[in-house]
Amino acid sequence: MIEYSKRLGAISPGQFQAALEQFGLGNFVCAEPVSSGLFGQNVFVTSTKGEFVLRGVPHYPWQFPTERFFVERMHERTQVPVPYPYLLEPATDIFGWSFAIMPKLVGVSVMDEAVAAELTDADKVAIAQAMARMLVEMQALTWECAGKYDPEVDGVRPFEGGYRAWVVERIGTKLSKSLGYNDHTTESDVQWIESIVAEAAPAFTSPFQPCVVHADFGENNVVLKRTGNDWRVSGVFDWMTVYVGDGAADLSMSVTMYLNRDVALADEFVQTYLEHKPLLPGFVELQRFYMLNLMLSMWEYWQREKGRVPGDETGALSFEQWAGPSVAYWEKYR
Repeated sequence: MIEYSKRLGAISPGQFQAALEQFGLGNFVCAEPVSSGLFGQNVFVTSTKGEFVLRGVPHYPWQFPTERFFVERMHERTQVPVPYPYLLEPATDIFGWSFAIMPKLVGVSVMDEAVAAELTDADKVAIAQAMARMLVEMQALTWECAGKYDPEVDGVRPFEGGYRAWVVERIGTKLSKSLGYNDHTTESDVQWIESIVAEAAPAFTSPFQPCVVHADFGENNVVLKRTGNDWRVSGVFDWMTVYVGDGAADLSMSVTMYLNRDVALADEFVQTYLEHKPLLPGFVELQRFYMLNLMLSMWEYWQREKGRVPGDETGALSFEQWAGPSVAYWEKYR
């Protein structure tokens, strides 16, 4: 038996074979750990019928059903390359936990240091533009109302009170949790958060077409292929956080990641997106609001797990100091 990640633990060839047999996926050849990813849920598996990803130890009972639901509809209704078919086994008798198996998406990850080292400035711009175009294609998957997947009805259940009220509630919950971990979230942070929500409130009634929101859409969750001098996204994965809402909220993760490298890449990403999507009234206030929600998600996680955010070795940064540059980025679109 070999341990492929701390989360998955040790797995034997016989267990891999039993999982493959559940779906008629041939004979087990080999497995290898996945070096990227924060939680260690995945392992690459090769069989006589192809290359796959086995995903296990779900965070929540709804994680894998949610992923399967949206991957299937992405495959049916868009041109987004997703890991389809997403084969789900809810039983726990093979590994001690439920699991999913899906095809391994073909392409390179720019999170791989060796790949990133070979990218030119022109490559980086082309990739940012490709990310924006893929986000537009993802948002072709629309619904009549905003909501989250509910396994009990095998469908999207609308948010009570509406989408933006749900975001406000989430902000409040994450803020409350963060305040309980340590003193890094200050009273000044609370006032700053409340001011951003208040500034966005007049735009909460602004209409939008409910569509899929990945909620973790960035170069960390895609693979890409070069086509001549251009790039295209050849796979989008990790659909755990997906819901139906305002698609503009999905700009936040990629913008944050690009700001950590080069503001020009954030500009390319947003401007390419806006070439396909109209800039609606209240855009800046709402983007600051959506960015606040994302940054507070990351802040709450890191304060809970490590007591500080990455790069802040002494834990000296307040939330506003850490998140402020990402929230302030949107001012240029006024």
